[in-house]
Amino acid sequence: MLLYNTDRDLKMAYLLMFITLLHLITLAMLFVATMEKSWWVWDSMENSDLWYNCRFDNSTETWLCSSTKETDWLQAVQVLMVLSVVFSSVSFLVFLGQLFTMSKGGLFYFTGLCQVFAGLTAFSAALIYTLHVTEILPDSKQLSSGRFGYCFILAWLCVPLLLCSGIIYIHLRKKE
Repeated sequence: MLLYNTDRDLKMAYLLMFITLLHLITLAMLFVATMEKSWWVWDSMENSDLWYNCRFDNSTETWLCSSTKETDWLQAVQVLMVLSVVFSSVSFLVFLGQLFTMSKGGLFYFTGLCQVFAGLTAFSAALIYTLHVTEILPDSKQLSSGRFGYCFILAWLCVPLLLCSGIIYIHLRKKE
């Protein structure tokens, strides 16, 4: 019987480590997707993100960036990505608090719901950018010569990870 409880405790410890690691990795990916400069790439010398249009100057070997033209669609994507980072951060902090203060048998509903909201806001942001990239980047170079960048792909990758971790949190029950 003692072996069973030790094995069970070990499984619970592994589950908590897995969910914590998943949350931190997803939060880092969200932060990079929101702040880094590669939502749309024309070549290795020019790209655009949620905040700036940048091009590489060979003579000075630096990136020259200017603010993006604020469109309603771009502002929606910016707000939704920032909200996603905020929801995921709040979710992690609440999880840590609940982990140490919640009574035995309690469920991590609030943590899970915050994580699900983070996933839904990231999904909305990525979907808006996908559908309205021509309105978001109207004054930029020919869009047909460009492609979506790695930050855009990271935003899409975060969606299922956030939703899955939110569902895991909702079903996670605190043991001893």
